[in-house]
Amino acid sequence: MSNASPWTLLHTHCHKTLKEQQLIPPGQRLLVAVSGGQDSLCLIKLLLDLQPRWHWELAVAYCEHRWQEDSGNGEFVQALSQSWNLPFYSKTAEHVDTTEAGAREWRYRALTDLARQHDYAFIATGHTASDRAETLLYNLIRGSGTDGLQALTWKRPLAPGIFLIRPLLTITRAETAEFCQSQHLTFWNDPSNQNLKYARNRIRQELLPYLCTHFNPQAERTLAQTAELLRADVDYLEAEAQTWLQRSLDSTRAALNRVHLRQAPLALQRRVIRQFLQTTLPCTPGFEQIEKVVNLIPAPNRSQTDPLPGGAIAVVSDAWIWLKPGQQEATIRHQCSDLDDSSERSS
Repeated sequence: MSNASPWTLLHTHCHKTLKEQQLIPPGQRLLVAVSGGQDSLCLIKLLLDLQPRWHWELAVAYCEHRWQEDSGNGEFVQALSQSWNLPFYSKTAEHVDTTEAGAREWRYRALTDLARQHDYAFIATGHTASDRAETLLYNLIRGSGTDGLQALTWKRPLAPGIFLIRPLLTITRAETAEFCQSQHLTFWNDPSNQNLKYARNRIRQELLPYLCTHFNPQAERTLAQTAELLRADVDYLEAEAQTWLQRSLDSTRAALNRVHLRQAPLALQRRVIRQFLQTTLPCTPGFEQIEKVVNLIPAPNRSQTDPLPGGAIAVVSDAWIWLKPGQQEATIRHQCSDLDDSSERSS
């Protein structure tokens, strides 16, 4: 008996997106993250219906956070997987993490572990255009640059040989709910999504509805389109910055030629410095740390920064900006923790 449902416009849209974005080749092994909510159920049903055209080997992955409101949901997802004759894998958190960032990081680690253990090269999640709009607003309010504003991307590596894909990034949450209703799929409403102590929930429950009511009824979709435009810009700028970085590095790869960097636009200077620091510092540098080093490009000889994360100091020596090694491990952990708290962690 076939699991396929009557073809809908959403099937056509998803099929076209998979081809245009080149998210996953035909015949691949694909692990689908299913929480039981409307978005993930919409995703697994669409992929299941498209399976005869793409010849994937599909499986379902469920991440058990051990939250009280999740009780029994894993059994629901497992039963659904069995009804569709799909392999089901689950992973349970050792410790309960109530923070958004901590739970998200554990979930991606768990999915990566399951993919590695069961030999799946691709992991699909049900992030939508609505999630993309929320992420853009969330990061904009926190002062993020273009990289953070386009944080939800179509495809990115999670580990060597394992890729995360998001096939629903042009489909809104309202559309996934309508699809589930038309397919008679019972989905789980996560009570934590109503908790306004989480910033993303306030954006979802209060800010976006306000924008839709008073400014643009299609605010979710247009914000998601903005994120897509920024993604292309970021890809181009990152590639250009990498070229400038390779041309500016000294033979030991421990210093940058500031005379050469003076010829680059400021936007590229910042990206070159960030890429350089990322290979040297113990954690991702923030805006202030990057600016300190950028300011050394035109600075007088022997100028230097105050300590960067890990204690390293950037120093001007004639045509070069050098990084002097840093200090104690305790300081490294403290400074990296401060930066991590203020940096963007993608959904």
